[in-house]
Amino acid sequence: MNILFLTLVKINTLDERGIYTDLLRKFRDEGHNVSVVTPLERRENKPTQLVKESDVSILKVRTFNLQKTNIVEKGLGTLAVEYQYLNAIKSYFTAVKFDLVLYSTPPITFSKVIDYIKKRDNAYSYLLLKDIFPQNAVDMKMLKDGGMLHKMFLRKEQKLYELSDTIGCMSVANKEYVITHNPYLNPNNVEVNPNSIEPIPSFQVSPEYKEIKIKYSLPLDKKIFVYGGNLGKPQGLNFLLETIETNVNVNVFFLVVGSGTEYGRIEKWFIEKQVKNAKLISGLKKSDYDLLLNACDVGMIFLDKDFTIPNFPSRLLSYLEMSKPVIAATDEVTDLGDILEANKCGFKIIAGDIVNMHKVIDEICSNEEMYKIMCKNSIDLLHKEYTVGRSYSLIKNKIENV
Repeated sequence: MNILFLTLVKINTLDERGIYTDLLRKFRDEGHNVSVVTPLERRENKPTQLVKESDVSILKVRTFNLQKTNIVEKGLGTLAVEYQYLNAIKSYFTAVKFDLVLYSTPPITFSKVIDYIKKRDNAYSYLLLKDIFPQNAVDMKMLKDGGMLHKMFLRKEQKLYELSDTIGCMSVANKEYVITHNPYLNPNNVEVNPNSIEPIPSFQVSPEYKEIKIKYSLPLDKKIFVYGGNLGKPQGLNFLLETIETNVNVNVFFLVVGSGTEYGRIEKWFIEKQVKNAKLISGLKKSDYDLLLNACDVGMIFLDKDFTIPNFPSRLLSYLEMSKPVIAATDEVTDLGDILEANKCGFKIIAGDIVNMHKVIDEICSNEEMYKIMCKNSIDLLHKEYTVGRSYSLIKNKIENV
């Protein structure tokens, strides 16, 4: 098959690890021809260019700055990107007939590109739904419910869903939400296709864990509870800070690794509180982060309590891959915590429930046998549910059954 993948994630090579690059490598390795369309932001001062590597074509399209820029340019850039992508595809892929157009949210503004490829090539369209926008922005009070912008984005969301032959959702709760709130959709066209990766075995041994902890000035005699990933408003990080500040278990140390809009505020909090039982590290490159994560003991996930959509953060996969039990402090609608508890590899906490949070932390620290079982169950869950082989098969089967 000839596959076109549309994304706002910057992809320079499929050798990088990630939920999209791992899946695209799987398609490539199974003998399919993969073409990627990815942004080349204005700040890089380079023209649109087509790069070929290992039987993969990567079309880097010059766009406005989409990340780490002011809200005006980000908004204009997000709206303009589908026209920029469409023009680039018409220029560089005129001779390619695509069998599958694959894309993810965010953004929800690829409709014109998808519509063009479907009509030109009779291609199958598959949406990997990673973000339910604009409702998430309404939940975070970034958009006014029922306002002009909200209504505009709702129309774009509906158009995107209607163009999608299949919508792959991250979990059962995610799927049920989409079907319930979009009654115009055929439920048979909505399925669970979760975040997935290609697991890589770890060859680190205990002495290396010690070296890593010394490198990052982490205690050698305490369980390290790590939060890694985006530090933004959707994560509801006040509860993370409350967990750190009120913890009295001397056998626990918290590690926060990441970047995002809330990093400055969190850094200021660490300085003002003169935190002794935790450490903040700015975002690391993927390879360094994996080594550090593997030397830690428990993964933590935080989501804002006000979400009405069932989010399913991809950072879970890194924790499972490193055989870490996971504490998920989330809103009440996501099924992330339920999945962890059903598979006995973690705990569900309702964001803000500090009493239950400390109870769970103490239980993990005091029950070593339970902890070891959870470690094994974590990697088992990853291999059972969250590998790219499963995602690849779901997509391939849909196309073959058309």
